[in-house]
Amino acid sequence: MAIDLSAIRKKLNQLSGNTSKKNIMWKPEDGQEYQVRLLAFPNNDGQPFKEVMFYYNIGNNAGLVAPNQFGKPDPVQELISKLRSENSKESTELAKKLYPKMRCYAPVLVRGEEDKGVRIWAFGKTLYQSLLNIMLDEDYGDITDPETGFDLKISCTKSPGKQFADTTVRPRNKSTKLADNTAQMQKLIDTIPDTSDMFEPKTYKELESIINAWLSGDETGTTRNDFDDDSIKPLDMSPKKTNGWESSTPPQAKQATTSKTKTSLDDAFADLE
Repeated sequence: MAIDLSAIRKKLNQLSGNTSKKNIMWKPEDGQEYQVRLLAFPNNDGQPFKEVMFYYNIGNNAGLVAPNQFGKPDPVQELISKLRSENSKESTELAKKLYPKMRCYAPVLVRGEEDKGVRIWAFGKTLYQSLLNIMLDEDYGDITDPETGFDLKISCTKSPGKQFADTTVRPRNKSTKLADNTAQMQKLIDTIPDTSDMFEPKTYKELESIINAWLSGDETGTTRNDFDDDSIKPLDMSPKKTNGWESSTPPQAKQATTSKTKTSLDDAFADLE
């Protein structure tokens, strides 16, 4: 059997610790402008970037990967279905808060920082739509193509009174190569980080435990991360057994007050990343 050099490089990076989330994530800083080149994930059903759905309103937990997007049993989806079947104003509103939200990921090479290799850039739905619209523009096409693609100018600007910066992307006017020669291009493509372990959802029982703690108002067992969203508070509910796991039906539950809100999913994930 032939040796897969790409697999060996990935294994070497894993053993050396170069594939930890801290090392592979890239985030543009406020007030800075960057020139970057986006690459496409290989073996991704023809899509250049990855879409991952998260639950981010459940207690003190950072974004929780939704298991159902991978065809796995999902207690949050079960709770959403139950709440919708109650057909009350309170249950419908709570179900809406629990709906998963999209986060997108793209391999990125930052010009001037090539020594740091290909990293992963995370962004929200609005920016994702902007990138796809650029790719559908006949003047640009596949901006990720290593031979004929386009670099992007990315800038972050924080407006007065806003907590987080706005990110804008503009393709450069001229097509450029990813690297000077074919060998360098292939090396960069071969070192696109493997993100599979980044999106591994919690087990059914783990997620079930988090939900039940949140529903009961006891969040001591949840995981506190750098991400903190206090805009959603537990409702006054009485847990009961349903289909083998504890869920709750919100009777005339009072809506909790909001002490702090995030203006978008990008805002909510900003501290996490």
